[in-house]
Order: sequence, then C-alpha cells, then structure tokens
Amino acid sequence: MVADSEPARFCAAVKQKTRNTPSSEKEGLSPPRLFDMAEPSKHELDAPPWLRVESTLMSLARGIRRAYDLRLQELGLNLSEASVLAKACESGPAMQADLAKHMGMGRAAMGSLVDSLEARDLVERQPKPGDRRVWLVAATAQGEEVSKQITKIDERLRAELRAGISRRERRELTQLLNRLAVNVSNVVAD
Repeated sequence: MVADSEPARFCAAVKQKTRNTPSSEKEGLSPPRLFDMAEPSKHELDAPPWLRVESTLMSLARGIRRAYDLRLQELGLNLSEASVLAKACESGPAMQADLAKHMGMGRAAMGSLVDSLEARDLVERQPKPGDRRVWLVAATAQGEEVSKQITKIDERLRAELRAGISRRERRELTQLLNRLAVNVSNVVAD
C-alpha cells in the first residue's frame, strides 16, 4: 500500500491523535476527536472533503478491511477468502452463484476465490444431487478447522474495533447506517 494513500493518512491521524490524547480522555471521560478544526463549520458541506460523512465512511471501511486482511494473514487468507469459507461452513454446500450473490460480487470473481480455497484444500466442488451440471462449494474438514480460527480472529478484532463504544452507541450507529444503506440502494437503483 502506498504510504500516502487516503486510508494510510486516516490511520496515521487516528494513531497520532490517540498518542496525543490525555489519559482522562482515553478512560472514556470525553471522546478524542480525530481532526481539530479551528472554527466549526456551520454546515457539513463547508467542511473539507476528508471530514464529510461519506469520505469518513469510505476511509473507515477500507481501514476495517485492511485490519481484517492483516489479522487473517496468519491463516494465509484475506477477508474475501475467509468470508467465503465461513459462509460455506455456516450454510453447508452452496452454488457458486449463490455465494457470489451473498457476497455482492460477480461469479467470475467468486470462481477465483473458490479456486484459491480449493487449491489449499479448504473447500471442494461437489456435483449437485439431481443436476450434475451444477457444482456446489462445500468446506472440507481442513476448511472447517480453519473456519474456527477465523471466528476467533474475528471475535478478537471486533472487540478491538468496538473498544470505547457502548452497546447503545453501536445500536444507534447501526440504525443510522441502515437508513443510509436504504438511501444508497435507492440511488443506485435509479
């Protein structure tokens, strides 16, 4: 990753702000702010682009994905591969097209992920009973074991990512993000 990319700048700003945050703020008495503005904007549109909600969400999403990819490296996986394997373990054998739809990606991209997992003996393709033209993706015994490790990594990382954020705040954030998701769906459906 290029050191001067937007996610790198965002993460660096978070680290710098956290490093310079007084211990009273770290203990939850008042939340640290990532960016200080000399004078608060009267409207979000007056703020620099990197302070707008959408930019913050995009940077945050890339940062979270990077965090998962870094943690999953110990298993030789990235987030996409781990998600496919976890879904195959959770749901049982599934058609590749259904996995692609679930993950919001194309069938060709899903095929590449399945090929990669199959080459490592984590999943296997099985003929669908009653229709031998269709192949199902199923986790192998080794894939089931790796999936358990994925779950542990996910639990630890989620705890770290949610540190200092109450259950009530997470619920409120989820409600807001779900409303934003509906708006996004309406925009892209047009």
